[in-house]
Amino acid sequence: MNDKIKQSLKTLTTQPGVYVMHSKSGAVIYVGKAKNLKNRVSQYFNNSPKPTKVMAMVQNVEYFEYFITLSERDAFALENNLIKKYKPFYNILLKDDKAYPYIRVTVKDEYPRMEVVRKVKKDGAKYFGPYISSISPYKLIKIVNMAYPLRTCKQKLTKKVQRPCLNYSLGLCSAPCAKLVSPKDYKQIVQKAMDFLRGNDSEIEEILQKKMEVASSHENFERALEIRDMIKMVRALKQRVVADVPNDYVVDVISYVNNGVIGAICVMTIRHGKVLGVTSQSVVDASLSESDTMESFLMQYYSRHEQPKEILLNMPVSENIDLQAKIIVPKKAQKKRLVEMATLNAKEHLEKVQYNEDIEYDKTIGALEKLKQKLNLKNVPNRMECYDISHISGTNQVASMVVFIAGRPAKKMYRKFKIQGLNKADDFESLKQTLMRRFKELDGEDESFSQKPDLMVIDGGKGQLSSTYEILKEFNLETDIDMISLAKQFEEVFIVGQSQPIMLERGSSELRVLQSIRDEAHRFAITFHRKLRTKNEIKSPLDDIKGLGKVKKKALFNQFSSVDEIKKASIEELALVKGIDMALAIKIKNFVEKL
Repeated sequence: MNDKIKQSLKTLTTQPGVYVMHSKSGAVIYVGKAKNLKNRVSQYFNNSPKPTKVMAMVQNVEYFEYFITLSERDAFALENNLIKKYKPFYNILLKDDKAYPYIRVTVKDEYPRMEVVRKVKKDGAKYFGPYISSISPYKLIKIVNMAYPLRTCKQKLTKKVQRPCLNYSLGLCSAPCAKLVSPKDYKQIVQKAMDFLRGNDSEIEEILQKKMEVASSHENFERALEIRDMIKMVRALKQRVVADVPNDYVVDVISYVNNGVIGAICVMTIRHGKVLGVTSQSVVDASLSESDTMESFLMQYYSRHEQPKEILLNMPVSENIDLQAKIIVPKKAQKKRLVEMATLNAKEHLEKVQYNEDIEYDKTIGALEKLKQKLNLKNVPNRMECYDISHISGTNQVASMVVFIAGRPAKKMYRKFKIQGLNKADDFESLKQTLMRRFKELDGEDESFSQKPDLMVIDGGKGQLSSTYEILKEFNLETDIDMISLAKQFEEVFIVGQSQPIMLERGSSELRVLQSIRDEAHRFAITFHRKLRTKNEIKSPLDDIKGLGKVKKKALFNQFSSVDEIKKASIEELALVKGIDMALAIKIKNFVEKL
């Protein structure tokens, strides 16, 4: 524990709030909430035994800050927002940014329709779901339409009678657009479809069975096979019924287990007495208690998903958690058995992923820790940035900034630059300009630029490193940020102040993570350069010169970096370009002089 942390601990308040842990580079590595900030934060730095995951985080904390809130409920909300903003490595993070799909029925419409959506709104429509795991809402709608002729089109229905589409001929729609069904009769069909989505699947199976037999008798075997597969899915849904649970039961069952290093969370979704899905994911979280981890997960999860009537958990959580659903830790009967089922799934998932997590750790966090040791870095390089330059003979010069967090690409943090004011190829000046522009934005609003890297990787050798390190010094960042360069030919690692390169072991995880970020920066720069070059070629003023095709124009720009350079060239110099004869050179010269 350093002096900065010791001093900050003395000033802590006993009020509720949120605390933010920072690494040496200033990066946010953990966000937590507390009913009593002084008690909670002090626990991280006292001598009491702590889980391995907590110790790993504490070792990387350089300083912390905190925000006082009016209540513990406000602390929950602020913690959730800060986790979303900073995505700290030691916080639990949902891997899938997308919400699960629902089936929406527009019951307020004169002729309702069904559609798949990922967000539940208070719009008077009926929502069914969420559908996770192996249940596809698109397939369910297809089954519904095979049994009940509901419209699937998005067109606005007017008083004008329209011609029915092909779906009507196939028996898949009752053609409300052609006024071939009354609103009353149509809504009765909608009601039957919603009954199926609520769990009443006996009628729909009978309807599908008859349709399959009719299709088979007419030797429409392809249609019969399609309906047979639908019947199989309906029967599979029947098997998901939970014993002793009412048909109108809507609940999520969530269990969390951990082994001190990593944990696993299982979510079991039960709607209308049936299990719609079971999903598990592994998590790393540096919370001091399991209930803190569970609370953090609940806040993130239900910010993207509709809350059920009840949530069953395998552990108690704070009464101040800001959720509308009734939270229960059941002690007996069916509800307890549901929690035990989710817990078993979480444990099984944890066992399965432990081996893979060990491999993943070696490739990422383990590799970064080895990099710190082998290269004598100031920090474990949780946030790495790599830069590369791309151009052809100095034209369309661009630079890329690629970001890896915890050893993995963070593509939302990538940035690209157009090099300005250089009329010739100069990688040194291009890199310097790029870093100048990057560090000028440190106090800006850009989410990526405002975060300091732990390690900057320059594609090149000793010369590129020396040149760019001057920019680091100019911004007084040399004590906060490590900088190295990676030379491609022999994979030599150059370090500031050291004349001889370091040779990391070929095939080692620490060298691979450097190669990965270097190769990704190269790919990103080339992709941007090609896009820019194609755009410039399309808009080139030379397109109007008859006889100057794409190949000759490319050769011309390979020789001369811009239209201004072409203007300065003599007719004889233009005629030296491959594919351009004297007559075309005269045309080009006369044309550019008029620009």
